[in-house]
Amino acid sequence: MAEYRAPLSQMRFTIEHLADFDAVTSLQAFSGVDVETAEAVLDEAGKFAGAVLAPTNEVGDRKGVKVVDQAVQVPEEFTAAYTKFREGGWPGIAANPDFGGQGLPKTVSIACDEMWSSANVAFALCPELSQGTVLCLDKHGSEALKATYLEKLVSGEWTGTMCLTEPQAGSDLATLTTKAEPRGDGSYLLSGRKIFITWGDHPMTDNLVHLVLARLPGAPQGTKGISLFLVPKFMVNDDGTLGARNDVYPVSVEHKMGIHASPTCVLAFGDGEGAVGWLVGQPNEGLAAMFTMMNYMRLGVGAQGVGLAERSYQAAVAYARERVQGRAPGEKGRVPIIRHPDIRRTLLLMRSLTQACRAICYYTASCLDRGNHGDTPEAAAAWLARGDLMTPIAKAFSSEIGQEVTELAIQVHGGMGYVEETGVAQYYRDARIASIYEGTNAIQAIDLVGRKLLRDGGLTVSAFVTDMRSVDAPLANAGEDFASLRLWLAKGLDEIVQCSTHVLTGERKDPELVSAAAFNYLMLVGTVIGGWQLARGALAAARELETGSGGDTVFLKTQLLLARFYADHVLPRVGGYAAAVRAPTGTLMALAAEQF
Repeated sequence: MAEYRAPLSQMRFTIEHLADFDAVTSLQAFSGVDVETAEAVLDEAGKFAGAVLAPTNEVGDRKGVKVVDQAVQVPEEFTAAYTKFREGGWPGIAANPDFGGQGLPKTVSIACDEMWSSANVAFALCPELSQGTVLCLDKHGSEALKATYLEKLVSGEWTGTMCLTEPQAGSDLATLTTKAEPRGDGSYLLSGRKIFITWGDHPMTDNLVHLVLARLPGAPQGTKGISLFLVPKFMVNDDGTLGARNDVYPVSVEHKMGIHASPTCVLAFGDGEGAVGWLVGQPNEGLAAMFTMMNYMRLGVGAQGVGLAERSYQAAVAYARERVQGRAPGEKGRVPIIRHPDIRRTLLLMRSLTQACRAICYYTASCLDRGNHGDTPEAAAAWLARGDLMTPIAKAFSSEIGQEVTELAIQVHGGMGYVEETGVAQYYRDARIASIYEGTNAIQAIDLVGRKLLRDGGLTVSAFVTDMRSVDAPLANAGEDFASLRLWLAKGLDEIVQCSTHVLTGERKDPELVSAAAFNYLMLVGTVIGGWQLARGALAAARELETGSGGDTVFLKTQLLLARFYADHVLPRVGGYAAAVRAPTGTLMALAAEQF
């Protein structure tokens, strides 16, 4: 089984050149962060991911989790690794310094998220949910709740969860039935069942903090009647010590295809006297507050796709170098399979797709940093709009590509890829959930088209396309080696404009159009943005090669090659996606339900 080595050079290059790091660190909020700081963080994160987390990955997959005496048991290796994770200060690297966080930009911490997911995605989900809990509570919680819970969550002494789903309420939260009854002292008693609660219980910390969606008495029907509550596993005394056990318990854990060591719990709230909780934000505005956490997690899921793709690519390369099979033209004897053109095509496809998604996720983080911490309201609003646009793309496109790349890793391994001992089957199993949770990729696509595109009549998309077209002149001046990249990128940008116009002009006439076209539209836009990012990377590498300031010429030349390969082998997919976007919806709706 191949070891994991964090691709630090690729990460640093992506942050600096493709996530506009200079623009992020020019903001007042990040004035104390520089390239050296970011590099130091990434170096240490890479060491931790490879030496501490990666060795627990296969163990966790094999051992799994279980419920014993109303408590979840996890592999002891995870508890030991989490202790080191917390002692290293990793839970709070991007959190608010007012509560003990280090205040680093998301543009840096997203790279750490990728490394945790590469090393052990089942483990990574626990601190990722806690970070989302911190963000939500910091933005929407009362001062009393912040004072009681945030410092412990930021330090990693306690962890957080997100409790939305119920047996009858999956993607459609309008049917949610968990109740919250006021007690008259500012607290509430919650009762109901939640399912699919990631890391809903575990022994790695002394306390857990659940953010729970529930309904108040007399609340309006549908999503407009949902409120958000904080429900701790253990009550917290006035002096900060832990008190009595709250009435929330794990009933069972799901037996899943992948992420075996991540406990996916059924939680019972209030089966006894009631689970005590406190309102977060305003009554009946809980879904809006929870979206702070959900959008954070959606970008995190994109990073999971990147992380698992990277881990799979590394495993495939290692196997291709050592597996001897067949002959190659002009060479005597049998050769390692990495010598064969089709294996090289597969490996380059894996690497270019992974880098495209990495650049998309890091750029999304950069947009959100500039939106949340902009020095002027106008600039902040513009970057937030772009970050909102990018979030469903980062989540859905990267998780789709994560599945494609992990599947290709199995193919490179041949029959051994289908055998668990090589490890790549686990990466595929672990990656499969990413297109489902935190809002299925179909929901992300409908959000992109139905909300983001239609909301402003395509203005945000149009502005982004204009920005992406700015690479055309530099590509034209860069010579014949960039001709194919320039051609296919221009075609892709034209297709975004044409398909956006098709949806904007047709959705009122055809009520099925948005849902029918959304997924292919998202994949079209994601593919083109990936090409734009690789083009930017190629231009940056070419500049450094020309000036001699880049250092590693092999690495820089590889950036040129990846961009050209992506242009020749990936950007042509745009034509298929565009044709599907413009296809009539009548075919989809022609059959009656019983005819399927």
